[in-house]
Amino acid sequence: MESVVNKLEQKMRSGWSVEKKKKDKDLQEERWFLENGSILLQKFTADCNGKSVPLRTFSSDQILKATNNFDSSCFIAFEGIHTWWYRGIIENRTYMIKRYLVDKGCCLESCYPVLVFENAEHGVLNQRGGVMVNWREESFLPWSVRLKIGKEIANALAYLHKAFPKITIHRDVKPTHVFLDKNWTAKLSGFSLSITLPEGKTKSATVPVVAGGNIQVHRSIVRCHSGKREGVIGYVKDLYEKDKLDEVIDTKMVKDMTSGQRFQVEACVALALRCCEKIDEYRPKMIEVAKELKRIQTSF
Repeated sequence: MESVVNKLEQKMRSGWSVEKKKKDKDLQEERWFLENGSILLQKFTADCNGKSVPLRTFSSDQILKATNNFDSSCFIAFEGIHTWWYRGIIENRTYMIKRYLVDKGCCLESCYPVLVFENAEHGVLNQRGGVMVNWREESFLPWSVRLKIGKEIANALAYLHKAFPKITIHRDVKPTHVFLDKNWTAKLSGFSLSITLPEGKTKSATVPVVAGGNIQVHRSIVRCHSGKREGVIGYVKDLYEKDKLDEVIDTKMVKDMTSGQRFQVEACVALALRCCEKIDEYRPKMIEVAKELKRIQTSF
């Protein structure tokens, strides 16, 4: 009889333990929901004026299953130290999954944020103008593809500035936020730093908005041949004015470049320098940048 009682007590304790773990898990997920994204989701819904929210959500179970618990076999590439890319299948569709190892973004069921993107068959751009197929391989892109990417990203930014009553400013445009699909069409991502201006406003107190220059220019430093350290904008501007752009053009690209493509490069550099002007009025609007890149692409 005593052994039967002991078994019953063990089952009761076991059941209580399972129930406690489930309760703790539910409480943890509720805390993550509150901390990581519920307020952001409410604001996003409000910005849509009560209409349906164009936001697809995935459960943590779906993401873990798609990546086999973030197994190395699903790994694609690093983006900095704290961001890893994976590829996985959810509901018979392939997605790219971005996992942050620090608090950033909106994620309602897990400790660290995970973002799901449509699949980019041709990978993600890197800082050198190539494509990271996986973390060991880099694919070189010819000038024609680079110009196409620039034009398509300019179109995307112009759309954010013009398509809605409230202007959206991306604020973090860089190569590693550009995906290339199976048709080599560029897709812009990385909206974690973006802001939406109040309706009717066209300028921000911190960022010039409808000018091309809002492709946030960082004060990068380069070391000249003389050994002097100089801002990259001033360095390129000086070479452009001296007709010495070969010193900054990718050497892999120069050897196969036609005379027409050379004119395109020079026109793009001139446009980029206009976008970097310090005075707002001297910078072209983003829609003007998009139109100019289209003209450059078709004129030469």
